[in-house]
Amino acid sequence: MGKFKGFLEIERQKPVRRPVDERIQDWNEFEGALPNEAIRDQGARCMDCGIPFCHTGCPLGNIIPDWNDLVYQDRWERASKRLHSTNNFPEFTGRICPAPCEEACTLNIDNEPVTIKQIERQIVDRAVEDGYGLEPKIAREKTGKKVAVVGSGPAGMACAQQLARAGHDVTLFERADRVGGLLRYGIPNFKLEKHLIDSRMKQMEAEGVTFRTSVNVGVDITADELRRDFDAVALSGGATHARDLPVPGRELDGVHLAMEFLTQQNKVCEGDTVDNQISAKGKHVIVIGGGDTGSDCVGTSNRQGAASVHQFELLPQPPDVRDEDMPWPYWPMIMRSSSSHEEGADREWSINTTRFEGSDGKLTKLHGVKLQWSTTEDGRRKMEPMAGSEFELDADLVFFAMGFLGPEKPGLLSDLGIELTDRGNVKADESYQTTVEGVFACGDMRRGQSLVVWAIWEGRECARGVDAYLRGYSDLQASPNSAQLVLG
Repeated sequence: MGKFKGFLEIERQKPVRRPVDERIQDWNEFEGALPNEAIRDQGARCMDCGIPFCHTGCPLGNIIPDWNDLVYQDRWERASKRLHSTNNFPEFTGRICPAPCEEACTLNIDNEPVTIKQIERQIVDRAVEDGYGLEPKIAREKTGKKVAVVGSGPAGMACAQQLARAGHDVTLFERADRVGGLLRYGIPNFKLEKHLIDSRMKQMEAEGVTFRTSVNVGVDITADELRRDFDAVALSGGATHARDLPVPGRELDGVHLAMEFLTQQNKVCEGDTVDNQISAKGKHVIVIGGGDTGSDCVGTSNRQGAASVHQFELLPQPPDVRDEDMPWPYWPMIMRSSSSHEEGADREWSINTTRFEGSDGKLTKLHGVKLQWSTTEDGRRKMEPMAGSEFELDADLVFFAMGFLGPEKPGLLSDLGIELTDRGNVKADESYQTTVEGVFACGDMRRGQSLVVWAIWEGRECARGVDAYLRGYSDLQASPNSAQLVLG
């Protein structure tokens, strides 16, 4: 590394966030860039450990110490090439990944990891600004094989791009009116502005990917037609079956799944008119679910002008720091607060919602109870209502952000006759091929609800499986922890 004692001399520096009272007035990204000298200093903090544990934290196996050092040396174009060698879309992960690489960083032993995520973001942003970040990688020769990729989230986009670069004719199908999956219609603009997706689409089009939006495969195109017209199919439709809460009053006007709310606002940000849009303006909002989707509902509600926002979580509040059950370098289940929480929300843990109350068909109150958690003899967690802790809270809107239960089963999956795992996800082998020959699966559809960085990994690995199926081998560039694929 270029600066051997950089980690001793330079303090961790995070980017400045826009003031809360300013950023809740618009839908623009809330976090900026560090000055060039400052981000170079942050790269210099990378300590050239004997074992780069950041690699174990990153699902993509990003070669993090290399591009940290290249940034310190002011060799930005080479840093971009090294970053893009393992990650198709670092502008996405550099903004919305929770940075498991930083949790695994050796400097995180003292809770001061290298600012890997910010360095990643600024490498790709500078590459795009300087004109070399979105250069198409066009295949030298075409294979004559046709591949359909169904679902245009990060897994589908990564899979389609890799296959096009291998020389296959790729058609990427999306049932929504725009490409991007949850990147487009789930994650709010203040975390990920959508021009970033559009820029990658242009690159992919130049590489030979054909986009077909507003096409519901399984309805507009049958499973039989799909298999007839393409030599291979990759399914990347995500885990879109949201967990519901079937308690009394669920049918009241004002009780919604989180994705209904988030999707509508993202459409408005795209310039669309949404009839009967769900609006939090002037309303008492309760978000059920303490994860990222719940946080997005909080930030969106505040920007719409909610009168109050509460966020409930069924599980107990996690500890502030690691304990003996969460040793470094593993991902710790600790207390985390997002930018949306900074903007205002009353957060409560160990809360169970028991019913909703309404008047004239409209939601007016949430009824709940506090929980006591204990551990059984076999190590399992057990929850019980806390005596006398029942409560009610005024509510005009409630959003369910309690995660997802896997892919939608009726339709394409059932028509193809694909087997599922005991968790309800698509069953696939080590090459990502399902139980139906020539049909592959990747992303949340195969893995279950997960992170964008895992989705990109899944898409890349699935592309290698498809490529090997079609040609007998694959020389697509693999992530460092990938196995060589040779079939037949």
